[in-house]
Amino acid sequence: MSDIERIMLAAPVIPVIVIDDLATAVPLAEALVAGGLPALEVTMRTPAALDAIRAMKQVPGAIVGAGTVVNSEQFEAVMDAGAEFIVSPGLTERLAEPIIASGVPYLPGIANSADIMRGLDLGLTHFKFFPAEANGGLRALKSLAAPFYQCKFCPTGGVSEANAPEWLAFEPVLCVGGSWVCSGTTEVVEAKARAAAAFRR
Repeated sequence: MSDIERIMLAAPVIPVIVIDDLATAVPLAEALVAGGLPALEVTMRTPAALDAIRAMKQVPGAIVGAGTVVNSEQFEAVMDAGAEFIVSPGLTERLAEPIIASGVPYLPGIANSADIMRGLDLGLTHFKFFPAEANGGLRALKSLAAPFYQCKFCPTGGVSEANAPEWLAFEPVLCVGGSWVCSGTTEVVEAKARAAAAFRR
């Protein structure tokens, strides 16, 4: 089993996290981990993201990765911050090659057959299907997965508490990414995480 597969199998849902206020980072991570969702994707969408990665790594049990990584400069920055896995919204050789060479677990985004073929050429078999609902939803992923039987997926984008179980019932889907588990008080977040961790795959 690859390192990225272990992370994808850590829980049925990978929380997709946007941190605006650094003070919220640790309490959010603690609540998600307590609820059974240890793999945390901190998106590089805000100035607080790098410090949030550093802070969340101190939470026992947390596996903290960086999401929305779009270029090699960001990759270097998140590695310096201690990111344990990398997620990108798309797949380019220029970004993928240094990540693959580093050995850090990597989950690149794909939207079509050409993206998957590019990934396979690079030696990758695990992908984020993004944006999942806008790209045709589960029906589209089933069509893509058929010829690429060796691939596993994490649909993200439009995945919710309501439709996550349907995605997870499809065998090539190892987990889903979602932001719905991240909103509310720490008590609410932990409860949402607990419910999400109970989803069947």
